[in-house]
Amino acid sequence: MSRGIDYGNLMHEAMRGLIRKVLTDVSQNGLPGAHHFFITFDTSHPDAELADWLSDRYPGEMTVVMQHWYDNLDVGTDGFAVTLNFGDAPEPLYIPYDAIKTFVDPSVEFGLRFETQDSDQEDAPAAPPEILPSSAITTPEADGQDKDDSGKPADVVSLDSFRK
Repeated sequence: MSRGIDYGNLMHEAMRGLIRKVLTDVSQNGLPGAHHFFITFDTSHPDAELADWLSDRYPGEMTVVMQHWYDNLDVGTDGFAVTLNFGDAPEPLYIPYDAIKTFVDPSVEFGLRFETQDSDQEDAPAAPPEILPSSAITTPEADGQDKDDSGKPADVVSLDSFRK
């Protein structure tokens, strides 16, 4: 079989590099203007680190908001660590870039969606990440994602007092 160019994986790598660069700038300079991020990630990813009670509450995926209340943002090569507040309880998280499903900055109508690949299709080329059109960019509250897996309303986390 001939070797091909895996554009899907190359695009994933480039877009995750974009996220890394944006977060590196935020860690050094803070969030500019009205920018803020909704980051949905796979809580079951083997390298994701979060409190047991959070992984129990969000066994598949979780959306976090980085706006005003965040601390200890440490951006690395493979992922980033950040401390967020959950009901007045600061919790550290480590989110690998490979675990990110969506990255949205609604202040400028920018969003990325990463499609995951089934484990039985590991040799298949990855689908390229999708740049979301502005009409598809919504906050979790606007598109009904503000409920946990039990159907109960999820806690909206205010991040105001963690901002550097």
